[in-house]
Order: sequence, then C-alpha cells, then structure tokens
Amino acid sequence: MKLYFNVGYHTKAGENLQLQICEDDVPTKIHNMFYTDEGWKCEVDYFSKSISYQYRLVDDKGKILREEFVSHHLNFPHNYKEFLIFDEWNNKNFPENYLNNKILYNKLNTFSAKKLSVLKKHTHLFRIEAPIYNPDWEIVLFGSTESLGNWDYNKVIYLTQTNFGIWETSVEIPENQLIYYKYAIYDKKDGRVIDVETGDNRSAVPNLQKDVLQIVANHYFKFRSYQMYHAAGVAVPVFSLRSEEGFGVGEFSDLKKLADWARETSLGIIQILPINDTTANYSWTDSYPYAAVSVYALHPQYISLERLEFSLPEELLAEYNTEKAELNALELIDYEKMISSKWKYLKAIFNIEKDKIYKNRNFKKFINDNENWLIPYSAFCVLRDKYKTPNFNDWKTHKKYIAGKISPFFSGKNKDYDASMLHAWVQYQLHLQLKEAIDYMHGLGVSIKGDLPIGIYRYSVEAWTEPELFGMDFQAGAPPDQFTELGQNWEFPTYNWEAMKADHYQWWKNRFKALEQYFDAMRIDHILGFFRIWRMPVSATQGILGYFYPAVPVVLEEFKARNIPFSFDRYCKPFINDLILWNYFGHDADKALEFINNNFDGTYTFKEEFDTQRKLADHFKKKPLGNIEEKLISLCANVLFLPEKKNNETVYHPRFNVFKTDSYKHLSDWEKKAIYELYHDYFFKRQDHLWRQKAMEKLPVILNSTKMLICGEDLGLVPDCVPSVMDELAIIALKVQRMPSENIPFYNPKNAAYLNVVTASSHDSSTLRQWWKEDHTLIQKYYNHQLTQYGNAPQDLNPFLAEIIMKQHLYNDAMLAVFPLQEFLSTDENLANPNVENERINNPAVFPHYWRYRMHLNIENLMENTSFNHKISDWIKDSGRN
Repeated sequence: MKLYFNVGYHTKAGENLQLQICEDDVPTKIHNMFYTDEGWKCEVDYFSKSISYQYRLVDDKGKILREEFVSHHLNFPHNYKEFLIFDEWNNKNFPENYLNNKILYNKLNTFSAKKLSVLKKHTHLFRIEAPIYNPDWEIVLFGSTESLGNWDYNKVIYLTQTNFGIWETSVEIPENQLIYYKYAIYDKKDGRVIDVETGDNRSAVPNLQKDVLQIVANHYFKFRSYQMYHAAGVAVPVFSLRSEEGFGVGEFSDLKKLADWARETSLGIIQILPINDTTANYSWTDSYPYAAVSVYALHPQYISLERLEFSLPEELLAEYNTEKAELNALELIDYEKMISSKWKYLKAIFNIEKDKIYKNRNFKKFINDNENWLIPYSAFCVLRDKYKTPNFNDWKTHKKYIAGKISPFFSGKNKDYDASMLHAWVQYQLHLQLKEAIDYMHGLGVSIKGDLPIGIYRYSVEAWTEPELFGMDFQAGAPPDQFTELGQNWEFPTYNWEAMKADHYQWWKNRFKALEQYFDAMRIDHILGFFRIWRMPVSATQGILGYFYPAVPVVLEEFKARNIPFSFDRYCKPFINDLILWNYFGHDADKALEFINNNFDGTYTFKEEFDTQRKLADHFKKKPLGNIEEKLISLCANVLFLPEKKNNETVYHPRFNVFKTDSYKHLSDWEKKAIYELYHDYFFKRQDHLWRQKAMEKLPVILNSTKMLICGEDLGLVPDCVPSVMDELAIIALKVQRMPSENIPFYNPKNAAYLNVVTASSHDSSTLRQWWKEDHTLIQKYYNHQLTQYGNAPQDLNPFLAEIIMKQHLYNDAMLAVFPLQEFLSTDENLANPNVENERINNPAVFPHYWRYRMHLNIENLMENTSFNHKISDWIKDSGRN
C-alpha cells in the first residue's frame, strides 16, 4: 500500500520537515520529506488499515525545532491500494480541538460511531475534526463544483461521525478544476443549514487517477464563538459542604446534592480543591489540602460513615448521633474532633466486619488494581501511626523504602496486616463513594473540575518511595506578590525534572491517569512550576530567600564586566551596621547581640550557630524570645545575592526586590545602578527562552496523556513565555478581576478570549463582600470605573452590585465562568452569610492556615430557595452558558 503525504508548511532556509510514524503515540519510524513548489512531500510503503503519525521541523543538523503534540490518525478503506493525503500541521491551540475532552464526552454520552462507506468510484475522502456539543447538530460539506452542490444549501453533502468529533464523507468529484469548499453546521431538528464555518474557502485539487483515493485531512472546523462550549460553574471545597447527613465536614456523597442544585441553576461545572489524604499529625495543620501524604490516596475525612457497606454497631449509634449533631451545629470545621471521631467509628466497623471484608472479591480486585500505590501508602500510614510522625527519617524501621520489605505488610501472617488492611479498606470505601457521586453528577450532565497541587509534601509516600525524583535539599514556594510581602515557603521539595524526563514523565502520567478516573477537568495549581520553580535552600524559612530554578544565573565574570566590586561577605551575607541594628531592634539591640558578633568596624555578623533563618527558627521553638524573633529572621534576608553551587562552580541569583533591602541602601549610587541593571536583566530579560524550553519539554508529553480539560493557575509574577506556551498547548488561563497580570487596576472580563476561565475571587483571596471593606479608595475606583456607578461607593457590597459583578463575568467569550459559592449567595440578602468574617477559605499570608470554612446553610436549604435558583438559572441561560 502506497501513502503519498503532502503538507503545506512554511520553512526557512536550513529547515526540513520529517514524518514520524507512531505506535501507541510513540514514534517508531522517521521519514525525511522533500520540498516542491506544492509543499512538503514524502512517499511511504505501509501495510496496515490505520496509521498514527506526527510531523516535526528539524534543522540541517537534525535538531528538532518544533513538533506536533497531537498525532494524526487515519483509517484506510480496504478497496484502495494508494492514497494521496493532503494534510495540515496539527496545532493543538485551536479552541475547536480542545473541545475534544471529557466534559464533552459527558454531555454526549450517548454517542456511538458510525461506519463510513467508501466506494471504488470515489475520488475524495473529506475528513474534519469538529467536536460539537449540541446533539441536534451535524457537519455537512458543500462547494464550488456541481458534485459538491455549487454552494447550494439544499444540496449539501452529509458527513458521518466515525469517531468522537471526527466527521468523514467520501464523494466522487469528476470535475477537472480546483475545488473550493466549506464545512457547515446542519440542524437536524430544523432540517436546514444554520451556519457556515468562518474564514476563507478551503481548497482541494482534482483527482483523475483511477484506484487512488485522495484524503483531504482538515484540522479543524472553524467555529464561531457561540457554537463552542461555554459553561458556568460553582467553586467550593468538598470539606466546606454542609448537609443534614454530614458529620461536621463535607463528604463525597454531598456532591450529589450539590449537583442537584447545579442542575437547578443550570450550572455545568463543580470545581473543588484537592481531595487527597493530608493526614500527617492528626492535628488542625492537616487541614491544608495542598500537602498530601499521597498523590493517590483520598482523604478519610470525606467518607460517609452512614454509606459504608456495613452499618455502625448498635451500641455506638447514640454516641455517633450526639457527636454528629454537635459537629454539624458548628459554624466552622473542628478538624481534630471530626477526624478522630471518624477514625474511631471506622476502626470499630472494620474490627467487627474484617472477616467479611477480607473475603470481598471487589475489595481484592481494588487492591490488585492499585497495589503500586496502595501497599506503600498503607504501610506508610501504619508506620506514621506507630512512630507518631510522618517524617520517615525519624522512624526506627523502614527509614529507607525497600519494596520487598514493605510488601509483607499485606501478608496475613504479618503483625501489621490488620492495620494495613484498614487503610486499604478505607481507600476502597472512599473510591466507591466518590465514584458513585461522580456517576450521579454525570447523569445530570454536570462535570467536575479537580485541583492538582504543584508540589508534594516533604514527608509523603512519594518522598519516601521515590526520593530520587525530588530535590529533597530544597524547598518550593513563590516569590513575593500582593498576598505576601515576604513570598511563600510551602516547604515542599522541588522536582528532579531530569530524572522524570528519563522515563518520559511516567510519574506524572500515572498521576493524571489516577485523577482522570474521577475528574473531567483539572486546575493545575501554580502552573508556573512547570516553567520554573521558586526554590529556597532548606536553611531558609521565608520565601524572600528563594530564586528561580532553573535559571540563567549571574557568574563572577558578569560582575567584573559590569565593574561591580563583588565580595561574597558583603553581597551574600546579611549586611548589618549600627544604623541597621538600631532600625531593626531599637532599645532591644542588646538582646539581638546574643546572636550577632560585633566586628568592631561598625559592622556585625551573625554567629555561626544562628547564621540561617532555619537555625534561628529552630532555636526559638525551644527558647522563645518574643518580638525580636521575626526581626532577627528577617535580618537574615538582608542580602544582595543568593549563592548556588552548580557543576563545581558557585553562581549567583539577585535577591527578590534587592533594591528594597537595607544592604542595597548602603551602597554607592553607581554600585546601586549597576546592580539594579543586573537585577532587571536577570528577572525580566534573560530567562524567558530557557523557561519556554523547559516547559515545552515536559508539558506536551504530560498533557497528551489525559483527556481532561486542563486549566492553569497562572497568577503572580508571570514570565512573558507563559501565556504563549499556554495558548500553544490550549491550557485554559485564569483571569481574576482584581488580580490583573497587566499593568491595570482591574481586569475586565469582557476582554477574555475563549481559552480562559474568569472569576471574581479565588480560594486564596478574600470574598467580594470582604474585599469591599479592605481598601475604600480602591473600591471607590472599582465602583466608578469598573462597575460604571456614579457617586460614592456604599460601605457594604449589596446584592444589586454583587449581581452586576456576576453578570460581567457571565457575558463574555471565556469558555468558563466559575464563582465561589459565597459570591452566588452574596446576590441575595436572605442567603448571604450573616457573619462575613467566616467566608474566607484561605489567607496565603498566614502559614500554617486553618482550612475550616463551611457553608453557613445546608445544601438542602439552597434547593428550597426556588426563586433564587431560578434567578441564577436565568442568568446562565441568557448568557449562553447553559
């Protein structure tokens, strides 16, 4: 069988195209293409009825300059031996292509493929990728020749949907002339063409060769905005859900009730925070959802004790009902009481029913299907509880993970067998309850969007079992922003991307596969981490002492070239003189001198035992010193450059906001100017190419492993390369009105392009009603300019203004408009939380923060508010997001 490939692609001198034939999306054979006046071509002998392939651009030395991220797939009719294929470069950033995801599958879950009939006399096979979300629509074709209807709407050619979003038709075009054509949308209900795709006419060449079928492979249907998927959603953490059946915390089964409310209000998306197990110490600090002890295990707090496969023992029912009533009556979550009580009842049920549990075939299958993560996780939990710490470095046994020594935990003869199986059984029950909730949601046409933390917890199963994949000597965080003046230190290890790259990012692929069994869309927390991470040494406690990694650092030669008199002690150690000492400590300077040496030249140096933030923080845990603790720790950050050991050489990174340090203020004017120019070059010029390259190494490989719709949280200090990469890979960007990336006071949602999700607030920000009280001058500007209201802004955000803000976010071209539940409730004075201070979910400036927000009313109460629900539904429908 002969395949003749033709693809139009503009190349520069020294550039060439290659064709890669793939098996299971992995290239197995590469063919060099040749250039003619008609484009790039190559001839391939092939002996299968289907093919998967990609194009790539290389230079004259074979270096890959650009490659497709999505494979082409073609099927060949059996009654032809030769195929002339006219192709297009497969860009993933077409919005039409990115409709081909799990959300659309759920909306069209009744889809079944149809077989295409190709006759021996046909000359052309037209193929178009067009995922459409309206089940009454189908794709048709018409064109300039008589055989394509002469542009007559009543003579269109109907296409067959041969796979999800793939439409094909085979036709005989005997005319010997250039063919112009377009695709259109046909409404089966109305029996007519309702719209033709945008853009110029497409073209195809005549085919007068007998026994050769010409395949016109088009990517993609050129939709208009209204023809594409748009939706609105509600964002609420699962733990925040309140229902009559709950136990002081939201549970997976509550998602079903929330889905009922979403259906009532025409909302298509429910967005939640991470739901993985964060149990490290059984204290309130475990409420932090971004520090999971396993990237696979679900959090036991979400289990419904009343929906287990076994009932509570009779003798515990009275105690259970009392605790349930007490916990449900609380305004906020009492994490410690809730989790200890749940485990008390789970252990009681398990101990009574364990003989039946062990014999359960479905439970055995769950273990077999998930043993790669479940056995290490269960053993980790047993050892964590046994030694009263998740820090495996402090365990008396199994400090180093060895699979052969951990597998016996699942052996009936092992003393820890029952304890291990308890954790496995709880995971099984959590999986059943979550899957039941997800299936119910999908049955209502409601999709669920999850949240993937960028980091892993330092004392997690993954850090224990695969430490080679992580930078355990470092910490990840974020540079200073509008939330935190000192930056953020999440205390997570960084990723060893080179080790992950060695096996084609299998760790990430496995993680996405696990998430995909539940979620239709995924928010990637801090997607900037795939470009570069903000890295601190473990000796630091504040994010301000971080630097970008990877980065093009400053080397000694640069200091010399800029005539900067570099001195390690002056530039890389905290600069302290008499004035600085007084400004920091005033009359408490004597106390500070317990930690600082006097150099008797007007300068001071930290004593070796206190010369890092970590040493000071550890000291103060044992011997608190009151109000000068934070000042001493902050003084440690009074440096100009941060050193890094790299390939037996020391390189340097300017400290963030170096020009605001006291150290900088004591430099000469010309030295300040030279360092500022170097700082500006480091942060705003030299890094973009490297960061783009690093992101494009990993993101296409990882994202091609999933059918979830991917959204990226791209807030903060965003490099120029990030928006272009996200657009190229069709990663949906986040637009928060009060956190614009541009140099403007507020982002206007009406400017949002399709590949965006717009929102008024996030789980890391104050709610709208809280924000309204934070800065009256800012709110006055927002009131007059963004909301176009006259006069003075009211002291409180009223429902009328809340409605205006909501509608600004609904009426635009963005794919998604997702709002925290609190913002919906703020549009109704009878439903808004009477205690506005209890509305906030998280404050990033406070770490550790107690994540304990709960809805102030039950979901059942929401369902009863029919007028409110109809109001929301009307907005959604009127804005075209239903």
